[in-house]
Amino acid sequence: MQDRDRFYVPPIPNGWFQIATSDEVKPGEVKPLRYFGKELVIWRSEAGELSVLDAFCPHLGAHIGHGGKVKGESIECPFHAWQFGTNGQCTAVPYAKRVPRKAALDTWQIKELAGLVMCWHHTEGKPPQWDIPDEIPELDTDEWTDFELLEWKIRTCNQELAENAVDSVHFHYLHGCTNMPQSEATVDGHKLRVFSAAGMSTPRGPVEGSIDSLNYGFGLSLVRFKGLVETLNVATMTPIDDDNVHLRFNFTVKKVGGADATRGVGAAFIAELKRQLEQDIPIWEHKIQHEKPLLCDGDGPIGIFRRWCTQFYSWPEEQQAAE
Repeated sequence: MQDRDRFYVPPIPNGWFQIATSDEVKPGEVKPLRYFGKELVIWRSEAGELSVLDAFCPHLGAHIGHGGKVKGESIECPFHAWQFGTNGQCTAVPYAKRVPRKAALDTWQIKELAGLVMCWHHTEGKPPQWDIPDEIPELDTDEWTDFELLEWKIRTCNQELAENAVDSVHFHYLHGCTNMPQSEATVDGHKLRVFSAAGMSTPRGPVEGSIDSLNYGFGLSLVRFKGLVETLNVATMTPIDDDNVHLRFNFTVKKVGGADATRGVGAAFIAELKRQLEQDIPIWEHKIQHEKPLLCDGDGPIGIFRRWCTQFYSWPEEQQAAE
């Protein structure tokens, strides 16, 4: 079975997705990227402006992310030294009398949030249809720890990852949560909030807790855990290509009882979440996605979730006509 045959939704959704962290690209640095099934280049000008462009030079096709150099406020192609500004326009061709009028690279709209570089992707090239927040409240105070990053590349699609938040029953049967969580989902345009009461087993016995997940499309989730310790997971899910997603968990823990206590309790909780996630991976990588799943009355708000999902796709014309 081909990977595309496993899912009924289009392979790459529209929305805001993380492509890097701000500190990965310092002034004067260039890095190649591959997301959304495309080759990209991310770079920061000497003055500090961050830019993401299509990677292939319009001249003779060199990949500017491999060997390109920053020259002032432009990036220079390694092949023939054509230069492009942060807006993608060609700024210089050193051996030509004039710059070709059409010489430009497509520019990707980006936004930096809490040190994450978020990029807008739309299959039809449309500008952003909605926004993500400008800040995250927990990160504006010293009451929370610095981010701890965990990341995976998983053979699945964005919708399959996101559906976990509303699949309340699997928390009990797959992950061993002490109770059968009940999930409540509310929709506000591009935002989906899912709240679940979920207990957890610990060496000292069961601990009651909750999971409150605020999803901005498929690319950004702010997941707040209460129980053993108060934890925020800034989760980002970025399609690499038709078959693979780059999942990042950025954890911060509310400080409790001194640095050693915070590290100990926080590390134990993060390790538990990592254990649960890695139980999900073989399920995601081998399951199929039914367009009309056979559900029962204890399954949670999967129908609400799937209706919310439809807005993030550019559906093929033949499928739109059928609908």
